[in-house]
Amino acid sequence: MNASSELIWPSEIRCSADKKNLSIRFENGDHFVLSAELLRVESPSAEVQGHGSDQKKTPVNKGDVQILGIEPVGSYAVRLIFSDRHDTGIFSWVLLHDYGIRQEAMMADYQARVAALG
Repeated sequence: MNASSELIWPSEIRCSADKKNLSIRFENGDHFVLSAELLRVESPSAEVQGHGSDQKKTPVNKGDVQILGIEPVGSYAVRLIFSDRHDTGIFSWVLLHDYGIRQEAMMADYQARVAALG
């Protein structure tokens, strides 16, 4: 573990009462609220990301998806269980932090991909 990844360590992770958002606070003081939709459509799973940069898929109609479960994976990540039964993505602390920083751009990119699909 290098010095920068040591700073990216969660101090709190919670699902909102309506299960539509994941709130994560990091020991470095950063705090993000990530939508279930964003986490679902950008899941780090092979089902979404594929096995190469040209294989990424764009899941559609995920605006109503909820987070039904949060399971620890070792001490470095969580597996999120979504209401559409997707549960194969492993979200590391570093990845969740990155998603928090880039969430607006990621959602705009996702919405553009959905629009391009028609």
